[in-house]
Amino acid sequence: MRRSKTISLAEAMNDYIREMNLGSKLSEIAVINSWEEIVGKAISSRTTKIFIKDGILHVHLSSSVVRNELLMLRETIRERLNQKAGSEVIKDIILR
Repeated sequence: MRRSKTISLAEAMNDYIREMNLGSKLSEIAVINSWEEIVGKAISSRTTKIFIKDGILHVHLSSSVVRNELLMLRETIRERLNQKAGSEVIKDIILR
């Protein structure tokens, strides 16, 4: 059976993402994947665990010096991550 209206694969994927409500999760994954690009390789190498829960980015660090440095830059990092995602995905950042 042929359809009278064909759509591109990109349109089909966008429709699927919208129907399954996966847009926010994909944005969260994009934020986590861009962590190294935003903070740099030196800080990223000292990150032991990173995840998002309820719009809050939880970052576990192996260095207290890096943690203190990131505490001062927390708002700037949040803005850059949200800018990279294209929407406000991260509401706050908790550093441990």
